[in-house]
Amino acid sequence: MALPEMTYVRAKSLDEACKYASENSARTAVIAGGTDVILQTKELVLQNMGIDTLLDIKEIPGLNRLDFVEGEGLKIGSLTKLYDIQSSEIVKEHIPAVAYAAHYVASPQVRRKGTMAGNICNASPSADTASILLAMNAVIKTHSVKGDREIPMSEFFQGFKKTAIDKEAGEIVTEIDIPELKKGEGSAYFKHAIRKAMDLAIIGVAAWVRMDGNKIEDVRLAVGGAAITPIRLPEAEAILKGNELSDELLEKAGVKASQEISPISDVRASAEYRTDMVRVYTKRAVNKAVETMR
Repeated sequence: MALPEMTYVRAKSLDEACKYASENSARTAVIAGGTDVILQTKELVLQNMGIDTLLDIKEIPGLNRLDFVEGEGLKIGSLTKLYDIQSSEIVKEHIPAVAYAAHYVASPQVRRKGTMAGNICNASPSADTASILLAMNAVIKTHSVKGDREIPMSEFFQGFKKTAIDKEAGEIVTEIDIPELKKGEGSAYFKHAIRKAMDLAIIGVAAWVRMDGNKIEDVRLAVGGAAITPIRLPEAEAILKGNELSDELLEKAGVKASQEISPISDVRASAEYRTDMVRVYTKRAVNKAVETMR
């Protein structure tokens, strides 16, 4: 099937892109890697939303950053490819779970074009990088005609396929900042899917932990594919905090995690199956985070 006719605009600067996106907010979709947007164009999803213009930001300078700043963490530009993240020795050294999550997105071909920013801006409940960013307390930096803004990952997802991005202001993601792992901290991500490649996650569970000896001093749990957005699991976190790590404790937390979600049944899995897999993978994610802590 041929792509439908669309207006194509190539931005040369961030201010130019934001100005155009603001003035044409109802009609415009921003495109970087294009792995989600082009598919939505082909399937007429965008046209049904009244969108007839693609705003290409690939040539805007300064948006492909990928480095680590001591005392701050990873800095990932919005044009940085998922393949570069998964293969980066910097990412593997400092926050390996982020490289692991990037590796799980779709196929190698898609990861060489697609970006982490695009993965979260598409706002799929099952987005592979969303859970680890949520567990790591990442911050999304943006620019618009109103200026710069920082959006905590905990506030980024607003509903199914909806984010906190202000389209009327032409807001565009510029960078994802992920806090560094300090001594005694670790993180992990597990994806459960039918196939290893191309499949959306049935569920994806991420964990961040801070240990004091064998006691869980603090923990954040996040899950994708189990609600209309990726979500935190505060009740399961509360069971773990301040307690000695044990199989019994992890089982209690896994059960509580499975009670906090509201999954759907679809062609990939039933709600009951997703519920049980959240129980299983919550335990695995916490264990893995502890194993890989600094």
